[in-house]
Amino acid sequence: MPTLLPAKWPGGLDLAAQVKKAVETRFPATLFFEFAELYGHTFNFRLMGENRVFTAEPEYIKTILATDFPGYEKGKRNDDLTFQIPHSITFRTLLPFSDAGPFGYRGFQLGRFHRGMTRPFFSRDRISHFDIFDRHAEDALNQVRLRMKEGYPIDWQDLVSRFTLDSATEFLFGKDVKSLAAGLPYPPSSDRVRSESDSSNPANAFAEAFLEAQNLSATRGRYSSAWALLEILGDKVAVQMKTIDNFIQPILQSALEKKAQKKAQGELPTNGKDVADDETLLGHLVNLTDDRQILRDETLNILLAGRDTTAATLTFAIYKLTQHPDIVRRLREEILMKVGSHRRPTYEDIREMKYLRAFINEVLRLYPPVPFNVRFATKDTLWPTKPGEPPYFIPAGTKCLYSVFVMHRRKDLWGPDAADFDPDRFIDDRLQKYLTPNPFIFLPFNAGPRICLGQQFAYNEASFMLIRLLQQFSSFELVQDANPECIPPPGWAKSKGSDGKDKAWIKAHLTIYAKGGLWVKMGDAATTESV
Repeated sequence: MPTLLPAKWPGGLDLAAQVKKAVETRFPATLFFEFAELYGHTFNFRLMGENRVFTAEPEYIKTILATDFPGYEKGKRNDDLTFQIPHSITFRTLLPFSDAGPFGYRGFQLGRFHRGMTRPFFSRDRISHFDIFDRHAEDALNQVRLRMKEGYPIDWQDLVSRFTLDSATEFLFGKDVKSLAAGLPYPPSSDRVRSESDSSNPANAFAEAFLEAQNLSATRGRYSSAWALLEILGDKVAVQMKTIDNFIQPILQSALEKKAQKKAQGELPTNGKDVADDETLLGHLVNLTDDRQILRDETLNILLAGRDTTAATLTFAIYKLTQHPDIVRRLREEILMKVGSHRRPTYEDIREMKYLRAFINEVLRLYPPVPFNVRFATKDTLWPTKPGEPPYFIPAGTKCLYSVFVMHRRKDLWGPDAADFDPDRFIDDRLQKYLTPNPFIFLPFNAGPRICLGQQFAYNEASFMLIRLLQQFSSFELVQDANPECIPPPGWAKSKGSDGKDKAWIKAHLTIYAKGGLWVKMGDAATTESV
């Protein structure tokens, strides 16, 4: 086994307390960077009797995701994911939508089934249709312009979460939930406050419950079976899932009713491989199964993947633009040269924008949407070590945690400037020196059979929004005092893994996000360039 972290308290609860404190007050993965200096980038620790291995080694992550793919599952059996506490209450340790579906499922065969259902919908022909992106991007940027005229900053993270939610629900359901229509929040420090009725808006209520459910799920994962003691008075996730289900179930019911009507009229469903031009993803799934649990799991998983991951990428993309006006200029030069200041970009346009792709890749490197992930070993296995040293023995049932966030910031893998934000590393000779010989050091979308089905969809959506944004705005300013919760604690930027300049309070539940939002002001390109 890898080196075992020393624990002073029974069940390793002192380690859990260290992790909890680090999660709440320190730069992401700082504790793991510190452990790595002492024990290497792969080490073992025990929590409440559960055997865990952490790794940020590309070869071991490659083993988990690709070369020994069947040997690692997303989750254990249902009876292994429960914990009995007094009053005979049994809670599941994971969110209902985090251990099923194509983005988080149990078992190799079940995973193939889920991915087989959704894969036909993510063909290039479909993801290159930008009508959905254009409608919602125009709505979002019009709201940005209005808010800038009022003189208030916007929470860009909130805005792009709405943009991606509306885009994802239209892509999935054929009808968006109109979360952008609910209006944008004003800064907490301003004299304008959101009305109480805003929180009752179905889209807002869903988004808030979705966020809280993910936070609770992440906490459960960190505490292993001990998490139930934190919820001894009631299942906190169940409260949030009620709101989520109130949002999802009517949509599923409508889709099933439409299927029944078509069947009554003699219309035959598609065979699962072919997708009709006007067919939604939910309509496609409903044609393949009537199982409400499967449909619910698929829907929530795709919403999670389609909303939060792209929103995270766009959030930290603009954060870096507020810090690098030189990069803003280079991106605008490429965009204006290729598509001008008004034309809608095409799939081919985006493919040819090399610097834009490099910029997005650098955002994904330093701020991967899913910074930490986990698999369970299904059998005893050996991980090779240095020549002459015995291999690591990984027993069946071991919880294997891996972090691309840590791996993406390792100087021995990416060079001495690994902590610096520099899109050119994906263009200049550093690409051939570091990434080309070892492609598994860059895994923002996982790899192997579990590689993200929506990878190209995400690239297209993020690229499209950035192009539209940079066609209209030419300067970006971070306004930290708009919300005191945005300001990181003292010493934040000096944390290991940081470049020493970080100003955003980076947090993670299932996905990465900026605590308190990302409040920015933007300069209108037409106004700025006419001066």
